[in-house]
Parts: sequence; C-alpha cells; structure tokens
Amino acid sequence: MSRDPLAWLAELEGVSSALAATRDGIDVMLRDRGLRRTSPETTAESLARGAHASAVLEGSTSGLADLSEGRGDAVAQDALRLSAVLLGNAPLLGSAPLQALARLHAVAAATSLPEEQLGRPRDAASAALLRRVADLLLAPTEAPALLVAAVAHAEIATGEPFGSHNGMVARAVERLVLVARGVDSKSLVVPEAGHLALRPQYESNLRGYRDGGERGAHAWALYAAEAFAAGAEASPLRRGPA
Repeated sequence: MSRDPLAWLAELEGVSSALAATRDGIDVMLRDRGLRRTSPETTAESLARGAHASAVLEGSTSGLADLSEGRGDAVAQDALRLSAVLLGNAPLLGSAPLQALARLHAVAAATSLPEEQLGRPRDAASAALLRRVADLLLAPTEAPALLVAAVAHAEIATGEPFGSHNGMVARAVERLVLVARGVDSKSLVVPEAGHLALRPQYESNLRGYRDGGERGAHAWALYAAEAFAAGAEASPLRRGPA
C-alpha cells in the first residue's frame, strides 16, 4: 500500500479540525447561496476577483475595475490570461499534473520569458520539485482536499521551480485543486483574495514553510484554514457585484 504523503501533517494538532470547520463553512455557503442562482457569470466574477488578488500579490497596482474591463498593467494581464484558461486544466491536473503545471506557467509567462523557458523548470532541482508536487497530486490520501491544495501552493511558491510567475502559478494550482477535488466545482470561492486579505500572514507563513521544517508546515496548514475561510467570504455569492 502506498504511503499517504500528507498523513503526518493532517495529524498535527488542530490541522484537521481547522480545515474541517472551513470546509463546512464553504459547503454551507455553496449549498445555501449558490445552488439555485449560480451562473457562468458568477464563476467569471470569482475568477476575475482571483486574478486581481493574485496580480496584486505579485506587485500589480491595477484595480479590479481595470481587470473587469480588460485593462491593467502587465502583471494584471498575465493573471487575467491565466484565469481564462484555468478551469479547462482541471481534468489534466488529476491525470497529468506535470503537464497541467507546464501549461499554467506557459500561459502566465507568455509575454515575459523566451518560448524555450515557458512551462519548463529552471534546473534539475526544480524539475525534481515539480515531480514531487505531481506525485502529491496523484497520491492516494485521506488528508482533506484543502490541505492538498495548500501544500501544493506552498511547494511551488517557495520552491520557485519556474523562471517567473511562481506565486501566480501556485495560487492558480491551489484554486484548481479545489475544483478538481470537488470542494468547489464551479470555482466560486476566491482563495487568492483570502491570501490578499491576510497578506502579512500569507507572506510570513510562506517563509515559515520554506525555512521552518515541521513547525513551519504546521503553521502554514493552520493559516490555510483561515485563508480559505476568507476566500469564501470574498466569493461573489457573499458580497455581490464588486
């Protein structure tokens, strides 16, 4: 039997209970507010909010209105371009995650890097990291899907396997895991906005994940429960039109 790669983290104090509470809140929101009035436009609004938040976390100064009108600075345009193809990669993430990761990076970095670097790891160590992420996404696990999403995010964001846009790709993968694993099949939660709302904690916990061993991973998992809850609060189902 294959070893569960996330069992150790799910078993740390508070992790499973915090993520379960967040998942319950997401389920209630989607059930009570979404089932009878969800539309493709609502999903598009969620994706636009996510693109804006992810772009701001990468240094963009464009507003959400700019993105909604197809304007904005170069970083915002990269995020918009990525959001437009994101959901189409959900099936691939579950069957060929390395290919999905390469596609996401190639789209995000299309105007920033030479063609030969698009979707390709920076070096052998980066290639090994991407294989670890792919193995994580393919491995059987009893861990909550929210934890799988959070760890995939942190591995890419801190490992920086690509020549650019690692944070943007990491956040896109996180959202895509929620879609692919049935947490949020219509992509109405906005996890990127949750991270933006908690930006100091987001950035410090990523540093802790990178440098802090088990303690850092534990803190990241607990932070992720809070960030996903904030992402649910940022959903168009909660707030209405931006």
